[in-house]
Amino acid sequence: MTDAPTRRAPRRTKSMVILASAVLAILTLVSWTQVWFGVTLVDGTTIDVDGQVAAPALSALALTSLVLVGALSIAGPVFRVVFGALESLIGVAVVFSGVLAADDPVAASASAISTATGVSGASSVADLVDTIDGGFWPWLVIVCGVLIILAGVAIIVTSRTWPTATRKYQAARLEPADAQRTSVDDWDSLSGGKDPTTND
Repeated sequence: MTDAPTRRAPRRTKSMVILASAVLAILTLVSWTQVWFGVTLVDGTTIDVDGQVAAPALSALALTSLVLVGALSIAGPVFRVVFGALESLIGVAVVFSGVLAADDPVAASASAISTATGVSGASSVADLVDTIDGGFWPWLVIVCGVLIILAGVAIIVTSRTWPTATRKYQAARLEPADAQRTSVDDWDSLSGGKDPTTND
């Protein structure tokens, strides 16, 4: 009776880690689509800067994480460790993208300001900015990145105990219908209650 919970624990751990990784990747992707900064220029013009401008690499990182999570569900023990390490690296990159934007919102908004005003150059763009209102999206991305790192570590630590793929998807062994019957086959038929002399 105690074996069933023991067998279910690794399966539950696998499901929780994979689900958490997928949710974090989706949250990162959703954050990338939101408005990160509200920029007010010295002439009163306001510009909304979303994550696509402030942290353009996030979409690729989030999608890569989702693909990796999908591969985890069918990967073997060795590849799980490799994927766990990759997941942690993705988390580091996500944190780095969020920190860069949160630390210097003017630089993160520069391309949007240049598009709106036609002014380029870091110092020239900075001179145009009056105020910047920062939202919580960059900080959410940073938190997601940290959790993605931890998810990668969890994959590395626990993946060796995860259950392997079931055999129901493996190819069945087929034998030709016209194979020669042996005396062993006849005995097996008799044991099964069948008459070996019939063609059924």
